[in-house]
Parts: sequence; C-alpha cells; structure tokens
Amino acid sequence: MPRRARNRFTPQTPPRTAQRTLTLPPEGGRVAVVADTHSHPHPRALPLLRDLGPAAIVHGGDIGDLSVLTALGEVAPVIAVRGNIDGREGPPDVVELTLERGDSALRILLTHIAVRGPRLRADARRLAEGFAADLVICGHSHVPLVARDAGFVVFNPGSIGPRRFALPIVFGVLEAGPRGVDLYHVDCETGARWRPPKGP
Repeated sequence: MPRRARNRFTPQTPPRTAQRTLTLPPEGGRVAVVADTHSHPHPRALPLLRDLGPAAIVHGGDIGDLSVLTALGEVAPVIAVRGNIDGREGPPDVVELTLERGDSALRILLTHIAVRGPRLRADARRLAEGFAADLVICGHSHVPLVARDAGFVVFNPGSIGPRRFALPIVFGVLEAGPRGVDLYHVDCETGARWRPPKGP
C-alpha cells in the first residue's frame, strides 16, 4: 500500500507565512491564478494572461526557475508561494491574502499542497481556520479543481507547466463583479474557458 503523505506543517516545522493585501476597484476585476510552472510555462500562457489584464497574478507553487516570476511580473504584480520543488530562499510557504473591493473583503489562504483528492488536508484546514479564510488556493496535483470542503471553497488552477499524463494545461481566474466571485479555468492551448469533460 502506498504511504499517505504526512502533514507538511507541524508545530515543530511551522510554515513561513506572509500577509498580503490586494485592492480591486469597487466595480471589480480579475486575478489570474497559476501553479506548477516547473520552469517552463506553456508558450501561450503569458500572452493569454496579458490579454486577461489581471490586477495581480497568484502563483500556487512549484515555480522552478525564479525567472518565471520575473516574466509573470511583467504582466501584473505577482503573489507567490513556494512548492515542494522550490528552494527555501524563494517565496514563503503560505500567504494570507486579503482581497478588498469596496466594503467587502475576501480572505484567501494560498499554499502549495492543500488537498488530497477534492478534500482539504488536515494541515491546510488548520491554516485556513486560523486565518478565517473564505477560499483556499493551492497547486501540486496539476488537477484543475473548484470544490467546497469543511466550509471552505477550494481552488486549484491546474498547471501551465509541462503536461502531466492527460491533464489539461490551464490556469485559473478569480473574477470579482457585482454578483460576487466567479472561479473558472482557461485552456492554454485553445484560449477558451476550460470545462471538465462530462462523464459517460
């Protein structure tokens, strides 16, 4: 039987955590969400992100070469966490991000490994509870995901790096507007909104 992954963060090895605030205009805006670039983002990713015109780009870890963040930073300000392939000298392990728009605020926990399947891991859930997060953004699995677990919305943007198995090459979008927040994925190969394939 395969061994279950241990919790990443414990009282003995707490995460390096940073706090960030991002303010959107009252009418709303977009935040691009990427992950798992592994030094080689898809060649169409940057042009598509530029066309999107996001207020910021959030990177969910497994960055690889840090020049990736420099390139993304030419599109929009970048908020990133390190993944399990990234060195300790890079971004923090966890970002507690407050997204402000008008009188409302969305509290986002950003960390690389947060789910096992569609469910939150215990260590990620504790971090989300400690921050009173509304939304958990993660990476690691390369599997695009919008789900709800333990009272939190969970968003994995998928990967814009080298293809893993038959998984799509996609990034996520957080769009805040008059009707609230919409989370969706964009296919790097087609430029269209990505939707999971329907079952049989």
